[in-house]
Amino acid sequence: MSITGTSSLRSCYQYIPDFVTEEEEQYLLRKIEESPSQKWKSVKKRRLQIWGGEIAANNTLISQPLPTFLTTYPNLVERLSATGVFENSAHKTPNHVIINEYQPGEGIMPHEDGPAYHPVVATISLGSHTVFHYLRYKPEASADGSSSGANQGDAMGSEGAHGRIIDQEPVLSLLLEPRSVIITTGALYKDHLHFIDDVTEDWVQFGDPSIDLATSKSSQDQSQGQPNHMENEEEPVKVQVDNWNLLHEETRQHIVHNRGKIARSTRVSLTCRDVERVRKIGVFGGR
Repeated sequence: MSITGTSSLRSCYQYIPDFVTEEEEQYLLRKIEESPSQKWKSVKKRRLQIWGGEIAANNTLISQPLPTFLTTYPNLVERLSATGVFENSAHKTPNHVIINEYQPGEGIMPHEDGPAYHPVVATISLGSHTVFHYLRYKPEASADGSSSGANQGDAMGSEGAHGRIIDQEPVLSLLLEPRSVIITTGALYKDHLHFIDDVTEDWVQFGDPSIDLATSKSSQDQSQGQPNHMENEEEPVKVQVDNWNLLHEETRQHIVHNRGKIARSTRVSLTCRDVERVRKIGVFGGR
C-alpha cells in the first residue's frame, strides 16, 4: 500500500462514528427483525431485505415507499441527506436501502455497486463491527501487449466486472464500528471494488503506512528488555485500518493501538443509495 495512493483516497470516504444512538440502534434492529418474513431473501452467506423497490433490467427503480423506521423514527434518510453527500444526486436523498444480515464468519465478495446508482453509497452498521476492504483493478495491457502492472494471468488476481483482473492487495481498509456510517464517493466508488472477509474475528492495527509497525514493535520490545518471539512464532496477519484516528469506542481504540483482535457478532448493515431513474407504479406497501 503506497502512502501517496492511500492519501489520495482519503478524500473519497467519510467515516462518522455514532451516526445513530444506542437506543435508535436497538429500535432499528427490532423493527428489521419484525419485518414480514417474505421481505427476507437468502443469498450466499447472508440474508437481506430490499426497501424502496426493485431495480429493473434497464437500471430503473420500480419505486415503493421506504418504511417508517427509515423515514420517521429515526429519520435516517433525512439525516443522510443533511450530510450533503447526496446534493448532486437526482433526488438529493437516498431512495433505495438494502439491509444485509451477517453472522460471524460471513462476508461478501469483491464487487462494485453498479451504474444504476448515483456514485455515492452510505453504509450504516448495527450490532457489530466489521472491516471494509477496497480493491483496485490491475492495469490493463497496452496496445503492444505489455502491461505496466502485474501479469494479467497472475494467480493472485481474480476476474471482476467485464473480465478485468482484480488486484487482491487492498488499497484501503476501514474498521466500521457499530452505529457508524461509512460514506464512499469519488474514485473509491467509481474505480474500486469493496468486500468483507468471511472471518469470525479481525486482527487490526493502526494504519499509518509511514510506520513499519512490525519493526517498531520489535525495537520497542528489545529496548524494554523483552524477548522478541516474532522469529519463532507466526503472527496472524493484521489489517492496517486507515480510520484508526476516527474510532470512537475506547476499547476498540486500545485494541487497534496494541495490534489485537476483535471478535465479530451479528451485524446488520443498511446500504443507502439514490437510484437515478425511477418509475412509480402507485403507492402501496406503506407502514
